[in-house]
Amino acid sequence: MRNSAFIIMALALTACGGGNKQTAATEEQQDSVKTFVFNGNPLVRDKFTADPAPMVYDGRLYLYVGHDEFYEGQDTASGGKEFNITEWLCYSTDDMKTWTDHGSVLKPTDFKWAVGEAWASQVVEKDGKFYYYTTVQGGEPYVGKCVGVAVSDSPIGPFVDAIGKPLVSDDMTDNGKRGWWNDIDPTVLIDGDDAWLCWGNGTCFLAKLTPDMLGIDGEIKVVDVPNYVEGPWLHKRNGLYYLTYASFGKGSETISYATAPSMAGPWTPQGELTGEAENSFTIHPGIIEFNGQSYLFYHNATLELDGHKGAIGRRSVCVDSLFYNDFGKMNYVNQTK
Repeated sequence: MRNSAFIIMALALTACGGGNKQTAATEEQQDSVKTFVFNGNPLVRDKFTADPAPMVYDGRLYLYVGHDEFYEGQDTASGGKEFNITEWLCYSTDDMKTWTDHGSVLKPTDFKWAVGEAWASQVVEKDGKFYYYTTVQGGEPYVGKCVGVAVSDSPIGPFVDAIGKPLVSDDMTDNGKRGWWNDIDPTVLIDGDDAWLCWGNGTCFLAKLTPDMLGIDGEIKVVDVPNYVEGPWLHKRNGLYYLTYASFGKGSETISYATAPSMAGPWTPQGELTGEAENSFTIHPGIIEFNGQSYLFYHNATLELDGHKGAIGRRSVCVDSLFYNDFGKMNYVNQTK
């Protein structure tokens, strides 16, 4: 890989415009930078990671993930406490082989209105700003899971709470099938002058964002696609819109998708994109085109680390090549090792 320290320093100088806080934080990240070579799935092998969200900016692919962390008693926990994610991590590459580990770039504690639990997220860039849409647990007066948004001048942060409150909270949506935890797993698609936010567990919500990317513009709609569970991902290719999501499989989640001629629909189901993830109840898609090749990022739970085997809350991010047929449909992806 080309001089990663130079790339990171250039990003910092471009982004901060002389701001001391941004410079200091980026220099600290630079000092702790380490790299690794991708040698087959799982991609990251020194940490449990989940919910991958890729972004391409300035010829480089950035991958944002949740850090699944082991704690004593986790193996016997229930009621959602199997998951212990207290930070989001960032990795980057310019060739899909050598990766730079940028460490933690955002934590739920960075949102003063939140009380913990970091779930799935996505980062997008617009006009030189980087917007981090993510899932956090809201404190009073916000109840349940919320969608927050943080912003930075650099793809590797630091990210700061952009509005001082949730972008989406439970009082804004129909409780639907999941109640207080249906407002999770945000994905954002920037389509020309418009930007769209999609999210939800049990119910797939869709709304247009305001031009500043920090508010909901108009009605929150529900997208009806078969077997929808959670983890939506929006992308566009050759004028066709794709909604990819975690769906009900035979015993755990698979990945399915639907296509539409516009964000207004109608959404046509196209079936499964993958089977179930090995050893993992959940699976989460992240789709990107980079250097002329499309990729599907997802997670399974095959990694064993420090004597702890993979589990529902100890997952491992993976990546495989993605191909389309002549009709715009995505070919089925066989998960590789």
